[in-house]
Amino acid sequence: MKNLFTLMAAALGLFSTPVCDKCYDNEDLQIRSASVTHNKDLGVTVWEIKVKGQAGSTTPKGVGKLNGAPVLGYVFPTTLKPSDVGFSQTEGILALALTSHPDFDDTPMWDENTDGNYGNDGVIWHPHWVVLNEDKRVGGGLSVKQFKKGDPNVVLPANNPGMEMYMDSPGFNVVTSGNTIKVIVPDYRINNRTDFKFDAVACYMMVDTGDGGTEMGEGDKPMLGVYKVYSVASGNLSLPYKVK
Repeated sequence: MKNLFTLMAAALGLFSTPVCDKCYDNEDLQIRSASVTHNKDLGVTVWEIKVKGQAGSTTPKGVGKLNGAPVLGYVFPTTLKPSDVGFSQTEGILALALTSHPDFDDTPMWDENTDGNYGNDGVIWHPHWVVLNEDKRVGGGLSVKQFKKGDPNVVLPANNPGMEMYMDSPGFNVVTSGNTIKVIVPDYRINNRTDFKFDAVACYMMVDTGDGGTEMGEGDKPMLGVYKVYSVASGNLSLPYKVK
């Protein structure tokens, strides 16, 4: 686990590396602070990131297809276990990622823009639980952990989008206001854990569907990789923050 944190910290050196036509490196993705606050009366935790600019105002420019689709994220790496949120236990960093991606929708249970169409609102900021692991194929050094289709040892939460990677679409409410983006997580959805530590990262990710006849995520790049890190709340990804 410490090796993964070290690798994530090394990604800080990649801030100036261009990875896309529009690299989105602006004040909307410059994190100033992060917090997770427990409201015992309501039985929820409120996860919050404050940025220098307008949180969530910058969204990716679509490319019109799934392969190469850009994803922007405000991500909370945590010390929670994957099993705390419904995955079978596996190695890696459990993170809560607030994401936006206009080219596809991966929340089939939720209609975030309330227009009656459950498949057209990927650009609306929404949450995912993901398990991250080391991946030297991408500039950010991390990707969402994958598994072989049909692996009987893998258990995913019920709201997973049906991809062969450790991802869930939990449907928590995400709110952006001014320089702040927040998400509300019920206690029972994290195994009633309030003793974990965390950090916050703003980053650029990208989808790869495979090429040359390969299966999605089995080509030269991961299915969903981290290509650029814009900012880190702690500055060094030491996960120093505790739930208040």
